[in-house]
Amino acid sequence: MLLLIGFALLVLGAAVVIGLRSLEQLPFLRDFLHTYPGASRLPADAPTGLPIWLNWSHFLNAFFILLIIRSGLRVRSETRPDTYWTPRWSRNGAGKISLTVWFHQSLDVLWLLNGIVFLVLLFTTGQWMRIVPTSWDVIPNAVSAAIHYVSLDWPHDDGWLNYNALQLLTYFLTTFIAAPLAAITGFRMSSLWPKNAKTLSRLYPIEWARKLHFPVMIYFVAFVIVHVALVLATGAVDNLNHMYASRDDGSWIGPVTFLVSLAVMAGALLAARPFVLRAIASLTGRLSNR
Repeated sequence: MLLLIGFALLVLGAAVVIGLRSLEQLPFLRDFLHTYPGASRLPADAPTGLPIWLNWSHFLNAFFILLIIRSGLRVRSETRPDTYWTPRWSRNGAGKISLTVWFHQSLDVLWLLNGIVFLVLLFTTGQWMRIVPTSWDVIPNAVSAAIHYVSLDWPHDDGWLNYNALQLLTYFLTTFIAAPLAAITGFRMSSLWPKNAKTLSRLYPIEWARKLHFPVMIYFVAFVIVHVALVLATGAVDNLNHMYASRDDGSWIGPVTFLVSLAVMAGALLAARPFVLRAIASLTGRLSNR
């Protein structure tokens, strides 16, 4: 059955690509793609290239997101925790949470700190112009870029100078909508939410947070898969140099750094086991079996 479904999807995808490439020959669509090549013009004072701080922020974001997703799934499936963590300052057991929840929340805090530093640097260096729409023509340009992607005729762009409009909108959505939603809903569900804030809790029911938090995680999973696939398919060496080495010279420093980062993330996933987490958690709180 799975093979049949996969084959049907492959045939459907091929039909869509062939059909779209045929439609691109129609005068109105050809004129549209010529008028809107897929990228909006950046402001005259927009910075060129990607600074090294952005490379580090990108790696840390990927590192934390991977561990957050894994630990979040464990939180959802956990029924009988083996270990609980209680803050050192707690005298009556207030704030006691499972070790899995402690790990998830600790990662969330680190991810948020990285995000705050990223936003500060983003707006103080002018890099915001690369991921915040500054013109309404970003919409038809995004449609144009989407047509190119679906037809497997990659839009001509240079991430070192300017993202295409579909990239820009996706990065904007991820940075300024999806990430804040993940943080706000996660905070509402966490042990950090003030227990005595009855009015605030009534205005923002925890059920709302639960209904939003998981779909946002699904969005991040889909974003990571598509993002990595397109990075590798649309000029892997140049893209990885931009994202991991802050350079645009076609060297192999970026790809090698990317492979090292994958090894670090794989090592972190393997190391995130209960006996390791207990050792780390014991430095910040008291551990117990119940």
